[in-house]
Amino acid sequence: MSRDRLHLKAPDHWINDPNGFIYYQGNYHLFYQYFPYGTMWGTPHWGHAVSRDLVNWEHKGIALFPTKRGDQNGCFSGSAVEKDGRLYLVYTGVRYEEADPENIHLCLNSRMESVQMMISSADGFCFDNWNGKEVIIPPITDKSIGDRTDTRDPKIWRGKDGWYYLILGSTREGKQGRVLFYQSRDLHTWTYVNQAAKGSAYGWMWECPDYFQTRGGQVLMLSAMGIRVGEGAVGNHTICFPVEFREDNCELKIPDDWQLMDYGLDLYASQTAADEEGRAVMVAWLRMPEPDGDGRIGMFCSPRVAEVEGGHIYFRIHPNIRKAYSREISAPSQADPAGYMASFALEEGEEVDIGGFRIGRKGNRIYTDRSAVFPAGEDCRLASETPEVKKGFRVEALVDRNMVEVFVNDGEYVITNAVYGLGHSVAGNGAGNIRLYTVEAE
Repeated sequence: MSRDRLHLKAPDHWINDPNGFIYYQGNYHLFYQYFPYGTMWGTPHWGHAVSRDLVNWEHKGIALFPTKRGDQNGCFSGSAVEKDGRLYLVYTGVRYEEADPENIHLCLNSRMESVQMMISSADGFCFDNWNGKEVIIPPITDKSIGDRTDTRDPKIWRGKDGWYYLILGSTREGKQGRVLFYQSRDLHTWTYVNQAAKGSAYGWMWECPDYFQTRGGQVLMLSAMGIRVGEGAVGNHTICFPVEFREDNCELKIPDDWQLMDYGLDLYASQTAADEEGRAVMVAWLRMPEPDGDGRIGMFCSPRVAEVEGGHIYFRIHPNIRKAYSREISAPSQADPAGYMASFALEEGEEVDIGGFRIGRKGNRIYTDRSAVFPAGEDCRLASETPEVKKGFRVEALVDRNMVEVFVNDGEYVITNAVYGLGHSVAGNGAGNIRLYTVEAE
């Protein structure tokens, strides 16, 4: 099986959403949406990768694939939980009522039905796709609860009270995103308990919802479809809120103000898991416009620790990732193929050019410009910018062949961008404190 370091990438063809992220029996398991037949989205399978340290990943092949009426057109996104030593995966199964006759991997007119399904494994590696699946939440027919077509992406966790909880993304009549809460004692029988929403300005559909606890507070993170970011066009973006959640009645209090999970707007469909030390760790899918040089499309950002501080949600470089960049180098040409880290501080007007990818400071904001290292096209977004920074202007940029992650002030804000054709130089316009680090050779 293929291996990746620092950034988990498609083993071949196409991947998108991270799924089933969990620390289980000494391994980090990360499943993902996978189309094994081409470099485009199609009938979702679940690929599978494992890691001991969140740095070195080994692909384990296909874990889930369609076998039942409920998931005959795809095993869509979901999550994982451990119970009595077994690993349970919950996911959305989809059945098309009208498939595209020219491409059976696509649905016509959004005519499809969604159910929530579950499968388990004694070791986290072997799943019985033929006999081990069950429907735990059937199609929703009550529109006051959810939507028969657009209800998906269950995130599951075990509460402090011993019950299991599940949050689902949904919509109200295709106009207002919402999340649904279910509760179970045994993972097999689920009861609808409550829901939460904010209004049409927050997107028409909330997918990939994730409620989790961090050091400093509770967080709701979700991928809002049809939301406007600043002065930009309406799009699909991952946002997050500091929230208050009560397990006894699944009441979720969501504030009006939200922040982007990442200000590059290329990351989507994030998911968190508790790491070996209990920290909330987030990964997300990088939306790439075209395949890389090896004919693969799709990769994940480096694992990030989510924390709430002063009502603000930070996404910090995971300690294992930071530790991996252990060897100082003088030029990118000396870096391991897995990439390198560039560390520097920016004064007003200063800019660092990383192989054509520019990072600079304008006032109290950090900006990036990828116009020299990104394919031109319609709706091509080349520049990104943080809100006003509060704690200084320290930058750590994690540089991969097809992705640059710009961490400002240890995760106060992050800008992640897909790139193509990066050069092999780093130069600063007035920023003379640039230091480069890479990983030790395997």
